Amino acid sequence: MHLEEGMDFVKLNKTQFETVVKWAEKEGWNPGINDAEVFWQMDPDGYYGVLKDGEIIASGSIVSYNGEFGFMGFFIVKPEYRSKGLGRKLWNKRKELLISRLKENAPIGMDGVVDMQPFYNKGGFVLSHRDVRMEGTSKMYPVSEHVSKVQDSDIEEILNYDKECFGYERKTFITNWIAQSNAKTFVYRKGEALQGFAVIRKAVSGYKIGPLFADNIDIAEELFKACSAMADGDLIYLDIPLINKSASELANKFSLKECFECGRMYFGPIPEIPMEKVFGVTTFELG
Repeated sequence: MHLEEGMDFVKLNKTQFETVVKWAEKEGWNPGINDAEVFWQMDPDGYYGVLKDGEIIASGSIVSYNGEFGFMGFFIVKPEYRSKGLGRKLWNKRKELLISRLKENAPIGMDGVVDMQPFYNKGGFVLSHRDVRMEGTSKMYPVSEHVSKVQDSDIEEILNYDKECFGYERKTFITNWIAQSNAKTFVYRKGEALQGFAVIRKAVSGYKIGPLFADNIDIAEELFKACSAMADGDLIYLDIPLINKSASELANKFSLKECFECGRMYFGPIPEIPMEKVFGVTTFELG
């Protein structure tokens, strides 16, 4: 499908998508080293771009979570093609296509950079809350007796807890997210019920923690300590929603400093999520 003269709007294949993830690295997004594979497994039909003479020059994702929730990310235009209207056409085309992939009135989310939020707002997206990436140096901490590494017997409860905190079922994504190499998952139990979990994964630079979901700040702190111990003195990153004041308290307690800001925006109804349990966003690219 022609987007404009000499430029084709196409569904990306896996190799092309891997190129996009490398673009994200150059843009300073610091992806996890296994992100491309896990993201692709989540929705192979969710990545589109613009080709010119067979070369990819722009991209964007339109991932569907079982038709109930959509997420737009990976919006990147090669520098030499920016400020020419191409990005606007691609973005609108992606939004239209994603709507067609979803059930009627299903919401669409995105984490939009500050400078682009007015553009997204004109496209029907409303700002829900600010998200901030926090950076710090990992340290060794004593780990609570209630924190343990994930076991196969934990998976079903993790999926249920994740659905509560994310708002929608994402079994395919979370099972692959937990299983990826160079990542560790920790759970918190005091008694029988799961009261929180966290994943830390190796990124291009340092380690990223996400998601970090917990019943309260005390549990979130214990999960954070376990993750920090795995990073062995390297840099760690935690993306926090500022709407959860306890998440900011957590970041301050461990001397994390803000290094990037974006905003969670929604097209359609804003999902009802217990944000008081969200201490770390899973990923700005897929929600």
